[in-house]
Amino acid sequence: MARRFHDVCGFVSELKGNVVAIGNFDGVHRGHQAVLAHATQAAKSAGVSAVVLTFEPHPRTVFRPDQPVFRLTPAPMKAAILGHLGFDAVVEQPFDKAFSAQSAEDFVKGILCERLGVRHVFTGYDFHFGKGREGNPDFLMKAGERHGFGVTLIDQFQDENAEVVSSSRIREALARGDVVEAAGLLGYRYAVSAAVLHGKKLGRKLGYPTANMALPPETELLPGIYAVRYRRADGTLYDGVASFGRRPTIAGDGAALLLETFLFDFSGDLYDEVCTVSLVARLRGEEKFDDLDALVRQMKIDEAEARAVLGSLQPLTPLDAAMTFGPAA
Repeated sequence: MARRFHDVCGFVSELKGNVVAIGNFDGVHRGHQAVLAHATQAAKSAGVSAVVLTFEPHPRTVFRPDQPVFRLTPAPMKAAILGHLGFDAVVEQPFDKAFSAQSAEDFVKGILCERLGVRHVFTGYDFHFGKGREGNPDFLMKAGERHGFGVTLIDQFQDENAEVVSSSRIREALARGDVVEAAGLLGYRYAVSAAVLHGKKLGRKLGYPTANMALPPETELLPGIYAVRYRRADGTLYDGVASFGRRPTIAGDGAALLLETFLFDFSGDLYDEVCTVSLVARLRGEEKFDDLDALVRQMKIDEAEARAVLGSLQPLTPLDAAMTFGPAA
């Protein structure tokens, strides 16, 4: 598990002299993993720690607060994934307009050299930093020469169809409900984490008790019914079927979006636990039924289909094995 630091000021001296990967890394998708793998390999070869420097909140949300970014991996999940990838620490540097206004040279001297004590920096070929984005790749390379650290810039990663893998592309896939495409781009099944809420317990009366989670309002996942893998806080795994939507049959079309997961072969209390739901396949869209009996009949069909999909589930990658099949991070 990677150690989390919420500011460079709290970074510890024993982790200095490190290899640092810099970026937002939202989603930690296959393109990011190409950058990150170079960093962990270099750190291992040099016998030093591997560190990620990222920024919270997402810079786009700071500059466009009326258009918050649909985060693929909030900070805790991002840190967990980075730990699975072999990083020793994650620095979640607070990002605001004052931070963005510092000069590129101050960023290099104050953050990279003094606080982190970098030995080598890995980042994407288009990384910019500092006031007015003055810190371009050429600036970073020359700064490394001046201050005595190495710099490696990694080109864009393309998938099997020669298309660039990006966070935006994954968001677009999720907005279509295509969690299979999203998983192919991420290298693991897309997952969400949240606390289980108390509800009206109608599902229990219908024979389908659900664990209900409220996702951030900027979530752009297409409403519908999904086959899922559910992981409790203690690492226990369950297969299940989840409904993401406004519950039109029960709550009406104007209700808030909610993720409701029915766990197979489970009985117990999940309230207030922070659990993780990995989305494996979208089974159908959200529907409004004439009555509760019709809803229950369809839920039985959804359960059977989800069991069939999940019965032969296999890991996509070692990271997916850890995320979807392994214990809690």
